[in-house]
Amino acid sequence: MADAVPKRPKIDDEEPSAIDLRAEYVESGVKELLDELDNSLIGLAPVKQRIKETAALLLVERARKRLGLAHETPTLHMSFSGNPGTGKTTVALRMADLLHRLGYIRKGHLVSVTRDDLVGQYIGHTAPKTKEILKKAMGGVLFIDEAYYLYRQENERDYGQEAIEILLQVMEHQREDFVVILAGYADRMERFFESNPGFRSRIAHHIDFPDYTDDELLRIAEATLTKQNYRFDARARAAMEEYIALRRRQPHFANARSIRNALDRARLRQANRLFETSAGPIDAKVLSTIVAEDIQASRVFNSAARQEEARS
Repeated sequence: MADAVPKRPKIDDEEPSAIDLRAEYVESGVKELLDELDNSLIGLAPVKQRIKETAALLLVERARKRLGLAHETPTLHMSFSGNPGTGKTTVALRMADLLHRLGYIRKGHLVSVTRDDLVGQYIGHTAPKTKEILKKAMGGVLFIDEAYYLYRQENERDYGQEAIEILLQVMEHQREDFVVILAGYADRMERFFESNPGFRSRIAHHIDFPDYTDDELLRIAEATLTKQNYRFDARARAAMEEYIALRRRQPHFANARSIRNALDRARLRQANRLFETSAGPIDAKVLSTIVAEDIQASRVFNSAARQEEARS
C-alpha cells in the first residue's frame, strides 16, 4: 500500500480561493454598526443608504485584496453638506468606526476642528497649527466643520490658503493613513469647491444631509427625553408638536440641535415649577414628567402670537 500523501499544512497568510461577503459583513462588525446606526439615528434615510453603499464598496475592495486581485485603496475623503443639527458630526463618528473596523484607518478616532484650529493670525503661525492637527488626526478621521471658512477671499492678508495647501498635499500623499471629512451648509460648500478645485478633485464621496421632518423632530424629542428618564404627558407632547411647527419658521433653526436646546429649557422650567409649587414629597413620576406649561412658556409661542396680531 502506497504511503499516504501528507496534507499540505495551511499557512495563515495563504490567499483564500473564495470569500463569503455576507460572513465578512457580520464578522467585521459592520452589520452591528449599521444596525446600530439604523436604530439610534432617526430619519436620515438617504444618508444611511450612502453609508451602506460605502461599506459594501469597502468590503468588496478588501475581499479583492485578499484574493490577490488588482486593487487600489479607494479615495475616502468626504463632504457632508446640510443645515445645522442634521447629524453630520454623529455620522462622521460612525464613519470613523466603520473605516477602522474594515482596516482602512489604523485607529478610528475623530478629530473635529474649525478654521480657528488650523489657521494662524500672523505670518508663520498657520503651518505649525495645521501640521499639529494633522499629526493628531493621522490614523483616523479629520472632521472640518464649516470648511468654507478656511479661506476668506475678501481678506488679502488671510492665512487660510496656507492651511488649504498643506491639507491638499497631505490628503493626496497620505490618503492611506487618514481621511478628511469637510462639512457645512450645502450652498456654501458648493461655492467653496468651485473656488478650490483641488478639494473637489480629492473628495470622492459627497453626502447630503436632509432637514428632519416635523414628525422626525418630535420622535427625536421623545427619544432624547427617554434617555434622560423624562417623558411628555399627553398635553405636553401636543405642545411640543406645535412648538416644532412654529420654531421651524423662525430664524436660526438648527434641526435636532434646536430641539435639544428647547428640551433643556423645558427641564429648567419644570425644575423651577416643581420647586415653587411642591408643598410636600413628590414621586419619581412627577419628577420625570414634562407638562404643557413647561413647553408653552417658550418665547416661540409669544413670537407666534405677536406675528398673528400683526397680520390681523
